Formats: sequence, C-alpha cells, structure tokens
Amino acid sequence: MGSGHKSQLNGIQIMSQPTTNLKQSMIRNGLILAVFSLVSTALVVFTNEVTAGKIESEKTRALNLILHQIVEPSLHDNNLDQDCIWMTHERLLGTLKPVKIFRARKDNRPVALLIQSIAPDGYNGNIELVVGVGEQQQILGIHVLAHNETPGLGDQVEHRKTHWLDIFNDRSLKNTAVKNWKVKKDGGVFDAMTGATITPRAVIQAVLNTLQYVKLHHDELYQQPSSCSGDSK
Repeated sequence: MGSGHKSQLNGIQIMSQPTTNLKQSMIRNGLILAVFSLVSTALVVFTNEVTAGKIESEKTRALNLILHQIVEPSLHDNNLDQDCIWMTHERLLGTLKPVKIFRARKDNRPVALLIQSIAPDGYNGNIELVVGVGEQQQILGIHVLAHNETPGLGDQVEHRKTHWLDIFNDRSLKNTAVKNWKVKKDGGVFDAMTGATITPRAVIQAVLNTLQYVKLHHDELYQQPSSCSGDSK
C-alpha cells in the first residue's frame, strides 16, 4: 500500500508539471504583451506630442498663405493673424461652433474680412471655406480649407484642381440678387462643376450666407476687440 500510494503521488506530480509550465508561459506572455502595449502607447503619445506643434505650425502657415492670396499684403498694413475675432451664427456661418474672422486694415481703416465659414451640406459633409469680403461687400476670393468631397467630382473646389471658385470674385448682394445665387440648372447664374451639382449648391449657399452675415454685422465685426487665440471668443 505504501509503495502504491507513493507511485500515485509521483504520477500526480508528473501529470501536474506540464500544467504548471503552461500557466507560467501564459503569465510570461501576458506580461510581455502588457509591456509591449505600454511601450507602444508611450511611443504614440510621444510622437503626437512631438508632431502636434509642427502640424499646427504648418496649418497656420498654410492659412496665412491663403489669407494673403485673397488680400494681397500691399492692400493692408496690419498682421492678419493678430487681428481676429471669433463669432457664432449657425444659419449664416454654417455651424454652432465659433468661427474665426480675420480683419484686414490699412491706416487703421477697414479693408476686408476673411471669414472661415462652413458649407454644412456638401456631398460628404462639411466644406470649410475662407471667404474674403471687401469693403464694398464684394467677394475678393474664396479658398477651401478642408472637405471630404468625392475625388474627381466634388474636389474640384480645390484651387489645385480647378479655378471654379473664381466665379465668385467681385460678386455681391448688390450686383447679384439673392434669388440668382444658384447653379444655372436651378435657375441661377453660377456654373456647376463638371459632373457634380450637390457640392456647388452647398458652396454657393455658404458664400451667399456669408455675404448676408457681413451685411448684417459689418460694423460690429470691425469694432470688436481682437481675440485670436483659442477656439472661441
């Protein structure tokens, strides 16, 4: 009996050894995965921290370039990126969020407003614009900052693809009645893009809305104290 019991215990010991090794292996692998995850997360955070400033700087540089394409430096003597306000108007500016408005001046007199308005009803969502409006409340120029429109169709709003946006230059509420701010297909005066209708409809409406906003708030927009930092007033 004594030797049989010992043999049984030995059998148990022999059978339990693989189980113990398996558990140790699982624990070891789990620790390796945990360390790997922590290192990967730390690298992602570090990379974001390092690149965030550079990305923001590039965005600011690109925006300043666009602003000066719309209003040439010779036409103003103030720093556009230091003469800004944040304004909100869901219907006319296309978003509930505050949008940034830059003010160009010369000899402290108003020259132009450059408004980051939104066309909220593009084919694939928001189309972010910069609309330049001169002192006669005419369009000086328009650039697209961001969009998700269909490549080859709606992306014709980009200046590097076409000059479609130039059709708005010098247009105003004085020389183009509100009822005519439509594509020709809808009875308006503006050409649509080749193969695309929804995108130009959205942009035309956004530009019209921006002009209407300026007409309503022109003096107020120039008189408010500058506040360029942050995401809101």
